[in-house]
Amino acid sequence: MLDRFCLQILPEIHHKIKWLNLELTSMEHILLATNYPNLHGLSLYGIDVEKALSLFNEDIVFTRLNKRQISSLVIDISKDEKHILNLTKNVNKIIFTQIFTMFTNLQYLTFDPSSMWHQQFLFDMPSSSVISSNLLELHIRVTNFTDLIYLLHERFNQLHTFHVNIMIIDCTSSTIHRGDKLPNLRCFSLYSDMDVHDYDELIVPLLHRMLNLEKLDLQLLVYRNKGFINGNDFKEDIINHMPRLNKFTFNIRLFNRLPNQINIPSNENIQYTFKDFKDTQIISCVDYFQEKQCSYCHIYS
Repeated sequence: MLDRFCLQILPEIHHKIKWLNLELTSMEHILLATNYPNLHGLSLYGIDVEKALSLFNEDIVFTRLNKRQISSLVIDISKDEKHILNLTKNVNKIIFTQIFTMFTNLQYLTFDPSSMWHQQFLFDMPSSSVISSNLLELHIRVTNFTDLIYLLHERFNQLHTFHVNIMIIDCTSSTIHRGDKLPNLRCFSLYSDMDVHDYDELIVPLLHRMLNLEKLDLQLLVYRNKGFINGNDFKEDIINHMPRLNKFTFNIRLFNRLPNQINIPSNENIQYTFKDFKDTQIISCVDYFQEKQCSYCHIYS
């Protein structure tokens, strides 16, 4: 079936194809079957790490593509544990940089790398080096906050949309100067399902750099010792610093260790702090766990 598709069908319709979604088993057959003069988007799913390294280091599989014409790329690398032990230390960084060496006109990239809990990007090139001056939208999963800062620090100087999933957000992982503004960024989404202990020290200062942001999405699990995050905090720490912000969505689960329930705000108190969020329905939940002497607040839009 695949041979018939590649030998008979593809040559007849190849000029009409603008986007290809491919899996590892059929990728080479389809890409080498014919040329694709109008292809602008490419999605590659289920690629193992070794294949990804060779794929973006050699030019064999992509010989029939006009690589400068590819503006959108989706890369999904399989999480095969058999390959993890054999990975070189910087494999994710190598694959990531090779992508931009090969596809020089990318405007959109989704990069879902393998084994992110074991690796960091940690680019060793000068901090001012630009990886791509064309990329406008990046969706990526990284290990820690340092990786995020490296990617934002002039690597993609035209980036306007950035969606990032981070495993670790803590001060020990961030050693880079974070003061430069990010005037081109218009949309930012930050997701982490691991404990965030440095929300005020890392997340808030990062958001202050995004002065022209129009859309913001935060999905975080926060541990904080200075009270719950509420609508007043959002206004003071985020909204007042983003005059162009027109869409703010969030899902914040927050744990706070307090010796007793006396100073814990009620759910009604939390809701009242969102009284100015007139176009958004805010749902909140407050609880206290006596045995652990821990309070909990969940707010989401």
